[in-house]
Amino acid sequence: MASCTRTVWKVVAGCQRHLLRAGGPTYTGVSQTAQRDLPVRTFAAIRAHRKDKKEEAEKEVKKEKKVIDDTNRHKPYGKTAWAPVDDVYILRYYPRTIHNPAEAIDLLKNVQVLDFTPLSQPVYIDLKLNMKLEKKKKVDSFVSTVHLPHPFKTEMNKVLVFTEDANQAKVARDSGAVVAGGAELIQPILDDEISADFYVAVPEMLPKLVPLKNKLRKKFPKSKRGSVGVNIPKMLALFKMGHEYMVESDCFVRTQVAMLDMPKEHIFANLQHILIDVCSHRPASMGPFIERAIICSQTSEALWFRSEDVLPKPAEKVED
Repeated sequence: MASCTRTVWKVVAGCQRHLLRAGGPTYTGVSQTAQRDLPVRTFAAIRAHRKDKKEEAEKEVKKEKKVIDDTNRHKPYGKTAWAPVDDVYILRYYPRTIHNPAEAIDLLKNVQVLDFTPLSQPVYIDLKLNMKLEKKKKVDSFVSTVHLPHPFKTEMNKVLVFTEDANQAKVARDSGAVVAGGAELIQPILDDEISADFYVAVPEMLPKLVPLKNKLRKKFPKSKRGSVGVNIPKMLALFKMGHEYMVESDCFVRTQVAMLDMPKEHIFANLQHILIDVCSHRPASMGPFIERAIICSQTSEALWFRSEDVLPKPAEKVED
C-alpha cells in the first residue's frame, strides 16, 4: 500500500512540473542528465556610450549666485537689522561695516594705542579689481610705478642703466644710477654679481638683453613700464624714489601705502594717489574699477572702506 502511495505522488509531482513548463521552449537532443531549466536571454546588452570630458563640461551649467536686492527692505536678508544699536554685538547678525576712508585711518591709529603695538608699522591696502570687459575680454594685468606725495621709504632704490654710449653712461651716474654699462653687464647679472631694484635701458640695447629675460622676469626693461627710453635722467627720477605695485592673481592689488606714524592727512594723500593711478588703467567708459577695498596695519584687523570716497568725483555737465 505504501509503495502505491509513493508511486501516485511521483506521478502527481511530474504532472505539476510538466504543467509549469508548458508553453515554454522545448529542447531536443539534450541528454537526460543535463539541466532542464536552461536560462533564456530575451534581450541584448546595450553598449555604454562613453562621453567625452569636453561634452560633459559643456553640459555642466554653473549655478550663478543669486543676488538679493535689499534696497527697500526693513532689514537685510538673513540679518537682524541694518546696524547694531550697541557697541558690542555679534558680527554675523549684521551687514559688514564699510567705513569712510578717513574714519578707517583714525580707527587704525586708535587700535594701535589700545593694543600697545609699535607705532612705526606699515599700512597696507588690498584692492579687488573688476578686470572684465565686453565680449568676454579682460584688462591685462599691469605693473605700475608712482611717485607718492609723501614717501615712506628711507633709502633710494638701486637703478641700473643699460647703455653703450659713454656720454649717456656718465649722465646716468651723475643722475644717481648705481651701475651704467652695456653688454658687458649681462654675465655678471647672470652670475648674481650685480643686482638692482630696477633696470632701465635705451632702445638700442633691447636686442642685446634677450639673455636676461628669464633672469630679470618682471624687472626686465619694458616701454610700457617706462623703463625704456632716451631720457635717462627722467627715468632715474621716477625709479629712484618710485613706489611699484602690480596686479596679483589676475585681479588683486596688495601694496603698502604709508607708515602708521605718519599724519593721517599724509596717509590719505598716498592712498588717494595710488587709487587714482590704479583706476587710470581701466577704460573710462567701463564704469567702476575697484570692487572691494581694504586697509589695515601690520597688527590690526582688516577694515573695509569706500573707494569711491577717495577718488575725485567727475565734473557735472552744465546744461545750457
